[in-house]
Amino acid sequence: MLTPAAEKKSADAEAPALAERLNHGCFCVTLDRAALSRHLDAEVGIAGFAAALASSHPSLFSNVPVFVAPDTMLAMEHDVAAVEAAAQLSDFQAAAMAWAPAIALADFGPMGALMGYDFHITADGPRLIEVNTNAGGAFLNHALAVAQRGCCLEMQRLAQNILPGRNFDEQISAMFIAEWQLQRGAEQLSTIAIVDDDPEAQFLLPEFQLACSILNASGIQTVIADPAALKFDGVALWFNDLRIDLVYNRLVDFALTGDRHTALRSAYESGRAVVTPNPHNHALLADKRNLALLSDATALERWGLAAQHRNALQSAVPATVVVGAANADNLWADRRNQFFKPSGGHGSKAAYRGEKLTRKVWAEILCGSYVAQAFAPPSNRMVVRDGAPSAFKVDVRLYTYAGTRLLTAARLYQGQTTNMRTPGGGFAPVLDIAGGANL
Repeated sequence: MLTPAAEKKSADAEAPALAERLNHGCFCVTLDRAALSRHLDAEVGIAGFAAALASSHPSLFSNVPVFVAPDTMLAMEHDVAAVEAAAQLSDFQAAAMAWAPAIALADFGPMGALMGYDFHITADGPRLIEVNTNAGGAFLNHALAVAQRGCCLEMQRLAQNILPGRNFDEQISAMFIAEWQLQRGAEQLSTIAIVDDDPEAQFLLPEFQLACSILNASGIQTVIADPAALKFDGVALWFNDLRIDLVYNRLVDFALTGDRHTALRSAYESGRAVVTPNPHNHALLADKRNLALLSDATALERWGLAAQHRNALQSAVPATVVVGAANADNLWADRRNQFFKPSGGHGSKAAYRGEKLTRKVWAEILCGSYVAQAFAPPSNRMVVRDGAPSAFKVDVRLYTYAGTRLLTAARLYQGQTTNMRTPGGGFAPVLDIAGGANL
C-alpha cells in the first residue's frame, strides 16, 4: 500500500497525461449560460445587458473548460515570478530602456494593473509567448468562472479551483488603490477613468462596463472615457466636470503619441495623473524585444538573476531575437520554425507564422520593428461543434498584479491567432486538476 506522500507523488506524475485526456475527451458543458446572464445583469445593473452581449458577441464564451496539471500551473507562476525578478535588475532595465521611447524612461511608481502573461502548454511544459499590459478579459472571465457547474461530483469539486483565493472585486479595488498609493502615498483615491479610443465601439466595451460597475460599488467613482474627451489644465486631468485621479489605461498607443492622447500624455508626463498600465510598464515588461533579453541565459546570469529564475526562463521563454539585417538571411531560411511579432504589437495583429510568410510580407517585417520567436505550438482542446468533435487551439493567460496571480483563463480558437469569433471558441475557464486523478 502506498503512503499518502507516495500517492500524491504518483497522482502528480499522472496529472499531465490526465489533463491531456480530459482536454481531448471530455465534452461536458460546464457553462451555465442562464447563471452567467443573471450574474452579468446583476453585476452591471442593466437589465438585458447579458442578452445584448450574447447577441453582439455570440462566440465570446466557450461551453467547456480547459484542464491543466498542478505542476503546469505552478510552473507558470514560477515563470511570472522570474520575469518580474528580471525586470527589477538594473542591467535588464537599462537594456529594455535602451530601445524604449523617451516617455517610458520615467518611473512614477505604478507597477501595471492587470498584467497578462500568455502561455502555450507544450509537451515539454508551458512556454511564455508574450507579456501584455493591456490584457483584456479578466472581468469577463471572472463572470464566466462563477457561472460554471459540475456535471458530476468530481467536476463540481474541480470547478471550485477556478476562482481566485480572495474576493475578485476586493482584489481589483485593492489593486487600483495600491497603484495610486505607489505614486501618491496616503492620498485618497476618489476617481478612475477607464480610457480607450472610441470606447463605445470597442469589442470589449462590456468588460469596461463590468469594471466600471465593480469599482463604483467599491466606492471609487469610475467612468468610461475617450481620451479625446479628456482635458488637462496643468494641475489636474478632467472628464467633463469630473476630476480624474487615476486612469486605467486600455489604449494600444503604448507611448501616448497620438493626437487624441495629448491631454493624457501631458497629465502623465507631469505626474499630475496616475496612469496604469503606463508607458514605463509597457517598455519594461511588454515590449516584445524584451523576450530576447528574457531568453538570453548568459546575459541574465551576468546581470545577477538568481539561478532558479534563470532556469525557469530558460525553460519557459522560446528563443527570441530582434529581427535585423544581420540575421535576416538566417531567419528567412529558418522561417518555418519561427513566429514573427511586431515589437509593439497587440491582439495578434501583424503577427505571422513563419511558414506562411510571403516575400512581400517579409520585406515589410524587415522595414519594421519585429522579433522572431522560436515557434511553440499551442495545445488543443476538443470541442463539439456542429455535432462533431473539433480541435481548437489553446492560449492560457495568467492575469497578475505585482507578480501575483489574480485569475487564470484560456482562449480557444482556430486559425493562426485568437479572434474571439469562432463558434465553439472564446474565453474558457482553466481547471487545475489537483487531486482529480479519479476523473
